[in-house]
This record gives sequence, structure tokens and C-alpha cells, in this order.
Amino acid sequence: MSSPLPTTHQALTVPEVMAALRLSRFTVYNLIRSKQLPSITIGRARRVPAESVRAFMDHKLEEAA
Repeated sequence: MSSPLPTTHQALTVPEVMAALRLSRFTVYNLIRSKQLPSITIGRARRVPAESVRAFMDHKLEEAA
């Protein structure tokens, strides 16, 4: 199954994460707040490392198995 994550970006915006995971803005920010989805802030910009999104998905798949 191919990932909808942009392959050229190492850091994703919240809207990109929302689209990749098909989640609401509220849910993505809750995952960030609860430290389930690591992110960084540069100035006022929030970025989520693409590898963190992949690791989050892998972790959730392992939990479901």
C-alpha cells in the first residue's frame, strides 16, 4: 500500500499530516499534545517529521495486530 505522504519533504505541515492520515486538525493537534506524534516548532510554524508519521502508523498497526 503506497503512502500518501509527500516523498520530497522531511517535515510536514499539520494540513499535510491531516491529509495523509485522514484525520481532523483537532485530532492531529491532540496527538501532538499527547506526544504520540512528535513535532517541532520553528517560530510559529509547527512541523511533523515525515519519519514520525511513518513510525506512528507502524506503531498503530502493531497495536492492532
